[in-house]
Amino acid sequence: MYAPASRGLLGTGMPASVTFLVAALLFFMPFIDIKCNTISLQTVSGFQLATGFKMKNNSNNSLIDDLKTDKVDKTITKTTTNTDKKNPNLYAMIALGLAVLGLLLSFTKIKAAIAVAMVAAIGGAGAMIGLMLDIKKKVKLDVPGMDGKTGNNDIGKTVDNITKDVSDKVNISVDFTPWFWVAIAAFLVAAFFCFKRMQSKTLK
Repeated sequence: MYAPASRGLLGTGMPASVTFLVAALLFFMPFIDIKCNTISLQTVSGFQLATGFKMKNNSNNSLIDDLKTDKVDKTITKTTTNTDKKNPNLYAMIALGLAVLGLLLSFTKIKAAIAVAMVAAIGGAGAMIGLMLDIKKKVKLDVPGMDGKTGNNDIGKTVDNITKDVSDKVNISVDFTPWFWVAIAAFLVAAFFCFKRMQSKTLK
C-alpha cells in the first residue's frame, strides 16, 4: 500500500520551508501597539524591534505634551522634548535570525541539518516569549524631561508634584498584536514539520 499523500508531504522540506518563511515574513507585521491609556500612539513591527526604531512624534503624542505643557510651563519656562531612539532588542534579533537559519536549513536533505532547524524553530519560539517578557519588564511611564527628583527648592517640589499628578492620569502600555502570536505559532509548527521530516527515510 502507498502511504497517504499528506504523510508523504510531511516527508518533504516544503512544509517546514513554508512555515519558516511565514515566520520570517511576519516580522514585517506590527508586533506591538504602544498606547497611552486607550489611544494608540505607535505600532512597531518585529523587524523594527530587531533593528531599532524611533518613537514617533505624531498628533497622538499631544496628549502627553498637553498634560506636560499646560502644567509645567506655568512654573518653568522650558520643557525638554523626547527624541527617544530605541535600541535593537536582543530577543527579536535572535528570533529573526533563527527564522532565517531554519529556512535555509530546511532546504537541505541532511538529517543533522533538519535537526538543527528544529532546534532553531523551538529556540525562535522561546526567543519570542523572551521578547514579550523583556518588553513587559521595560514598560513604564515615560514623561519626557520629568524623570526623578528635581530638587528641594520650591520649583523643584512643584515639578515633582506635577510629575506625580501626570503619572496618575497617563498610563503608557504595550499590547501584543495577533501577528506576534501567529509568529510564535509559526515557529512551533515549523518545529513539528522538522520533526516529522526527520522520520522520513529520504534524509541522509
